[in-house]
This record gives sequence, structure tokens and C-alpha cells, in this order.
Amino acid sequence: MKTWWTPQLHAVLGGIVVAIGIFVMWEQAATTWALLVAVASTAFLWWQGRSIAAVWAWTTMGLGIESMTWPIVTMIRMRMGGSQPTEEQMETILNAVLFGLFTSVFWITFAFGLFKRIREQNAPPVPPPGTEPVPARSKKKRARR
Repeated sequence: MKTWWTPQLHAVLGGIVVAIGIFVMWEQAATTWALLVAVASTAFLWWQGRSIAAVWAWTTMGLGIESMTWPIVTMIRMRMGGSQPTEEQMETILNAVLFGLFTSVFWITFAFGLFKRIREQNAPPVPPPGTEPVPARSKKKRARR
């Protein structure tokens, strides 16, 4: 049984997932920043999520973009220190780049798969080949020469 609030409930859950992703990936993210992201992503998912699949497709897309920005933000933080990065900072950047690349590719691929599934579900059904009626040939008598 489908109720009217099911996509909205999943939009709230998706917003919480994106906020937890911000909090975990950017370890120094303030709680207010994570709450702001949760509210903004919940509002976006509520607006865009016409179905549960659409809500989670957009959520996984958000996680992919979030994972993609994580190495960039890490490198910017290290450069703001002013001097050359230490060995420990270089390990942190390498970890962020490798883990961020892997997770962003995973989440974006997963999101595109969900979007493709939604598109296929909304497309009109295509009849299988060979089931279309063959147009009858008109039997005209040819004139003899």
C-alpha cells in the first residue's frame, strides 16, 4: 500500500544520509554546517523526489559529488597552511584522493543506474520484434503490355 508521505519520508532520510556523509568525510565540519546541508538536501529531495527511486537516485548523486569534492577541499586546507605539506599531510591528501575517487565513481555510477531504471520505467512499453502486424499487400492486377 502506497501512501502520500512515503517519498517525503525518504527525502528526509536521504537528507540525513547526505548530512552524515558531510560529517564523516569532512571530519572538521561543524554540526551547524551538517544541519544546514541536511535541511537543504532534504528540501531539494522533497522538491525533486516524485518517487522513492528518484529520491535515492538524487541522494546517491549528492554523495558522489560530495565524495568528489572531498580531495579538493583537503588539498585546499593543506595549502592554506602556507608552507610545504609535511609527510603526514601528504598521506592525508593521498588517502583523500584515492578514497574520494573510488567513492565518487561508485556513488555516481550507482545514481546513473537508478536514473536509467527510472527512465525505463517511465518509458512506454515497446512491443517485442515480430509482433507488429505486417501490412497486407494490395493485390493489384498488372496491366499486360
